[in-house]
Amino acid sequence: MTKTISRLGLALLAAGATVGFGMQGSPALAEGAVATPAAVIKASETPGLKTAVFAGGCFWGVEAVFSHMKGVTSAVSGFDGGNASTATYERVSDGDTGHAEAVKVTYDPRIVRYDELLRVFFAVVTDPTELNRQGPDSGTQYRNALFPQSPEQNRVAAAYLAQLKVLNPWHRPIVTRVESGRPFYAAEGYHQDFAAHNPDHPYITRWDLPKVAALKRMFPQYWKADFTRG
Repeated sequence: MTKTISRLGLALLAAGATVGFGMQGSPALAEGAVATPAAVIKASETPGLKTAVFAGGCFWGVEAVFSHMKGVTSAVSGFDGGNASTATYERVSDGDTGHAEAVKVTYDPRIVRYDELLRVFFAVVTDPTELNRQGPDSGTQYRNALFPQSPEQNRVAAAYLAQLKVLNPWHRPIVTRVESGRPFYAAEGYHQDFAAHNPDHPYITRWDLPKVAALKRMFPQYWKADFTRG
């Protein structure tokens, strides 16, 4: 059984649940949505577009949330943490490649800073207390990880994780790791803009649209209705 089928099966089993999107299209709270604090340490970024890489479970939902944020010019699903030879969906799904499903976000720091992306990521995208899993998906490829692309991102990510660990609104140990030193590899074309192309897919409606709804509700200052593609 492939992971895609497993996702579909889990989504169908959950279709009658009271959380997520039901048949009436009524959104509920995102799984584990938490009111995260603004960062004490703000990112100080030079002018020009920047890239950041986030791993927080299935990349469809991570990409969908960032694609609805002001200042984001691109969100690409892919893999980070392993080698080029295993950077395919089929191999990464085996869980033994070192890769995590990840999203490379290109953003304009004049509009949204890296620390603000971090705040949204931990609030509505991912549960940082889940080790090697997220929602219905399990395996090292679904781990929580940040992949800083600059010394400044590394500084801000470490500071924000330390801040979250002191406040800890989840009341459970935070297991998110800061990883670096590996390149990002884009996933196959059919994974790109998946939520925009497949809005009625059971996995998207059950697990990912509530995250997008939480972004709109909790962070209206960052929300944009249009889906940034690519």
